[in-house]
Amino acid sequence: MDGILPLWKEKGMTSHDCVFKLRKILGMKRIGHTGTLDPNVEGVLPICIGQATKVAEYITDAGKEYIAAVTIGSSTETEDADGDKVLIDSSFKSIPRSLIVQALQQLTGEIIQVPPMYSAVKVNGRKLYEYARKGLEVERPQRKITIYEIELLDEREQFEGEEITFAIRVACGKGTYIRTLAVQIGELLGYPAHMSSLVRTISGRFTKADCLTLDNTREHFEQGTLNASIRPLEDALAEFPYVETDADLIGKIVNGQVLPRNALLEIHERIVFTYEGRAAAVYKNHPTKAGLMKPEKMFSLHV
Repeated sequence: MDGILPLWKEKGMTSHDCVFKLRKILGMKRIGHTGTLDPNVEGVLPICIGQATKVAEYITDAGKEYIAAVTIGSSTETEDADGDKVLIDSSFKSIPRSLIVQALQQLTGEIIQVPPMYSAVKVNGRKLYEYARKGLEVERPQRKITIYEIELLDEREQFEGEEITFAIRVACGKGTYIRTLAVQIGELLGYPAHMSSLVRTISGRFTKADCLTLDNTREHFEQGTLNASIRPLEDALAEFPYVETDADLIGKIVNGQVLPRNALLEIHERIVFTYEGRAAAVYKNHPTKAGLMKPEKMFSLHV
């Protein structure tokens, strides 16, 4: 079995838990997820099966969309609802809608984030959460991320109370921490804040409507109908231009040969060679040999 299973990860499980359960359900080991979702987060988690594990990184790097709840009035160690509270502002707050919209606009586009201490980002070979669990604070590298759109999903014109919570929809690029974004929104409004809930609604080309739960997956597998829900690995390569090749060239491609550079690589980072409509290999510019290109990923076509 090869392809991509759009899975709806439910709360209470890690992404690795999902992979472990699917290996038991499907009776195969070559299964991988496409980016970690925290246990308290539910949502779209594309699972790569068989040969499709080779394209997992492309899905991981693709855009995502989330629905998040931002709570104004307190911050936490983990920047989400799971952590101990660090700062609490119990004053009565009255924030007009226009100020929240302005803050969201300021955080749209390319922005700088500092990864939270409770994250899997590595510093000096160790994950930040390993330092955090020992009570150690280390300098964290800034990263530039892209927020394509933030939409306020609350219709109120005035937000009032000691604690204020509102929902936002965020479309973003790779490496974005939505919980850090919630903190940044609070900073612009002048209050401590944290992310109180999160749902991932889109990952790459996959939406909630495409997804099965683990129970759904088990049922379809037992009934022999799971293949209808498995998407081809080509779905993870759709952002790259396709070049259909012929029988004369396909032998060189499947053998991983270095080839003269295709003109498309002058404007695209990667191209996909296909044979009879199926992906054969992903090629990119050769890093040291001008005018040539080399394979980055190769797929078995049995040609």
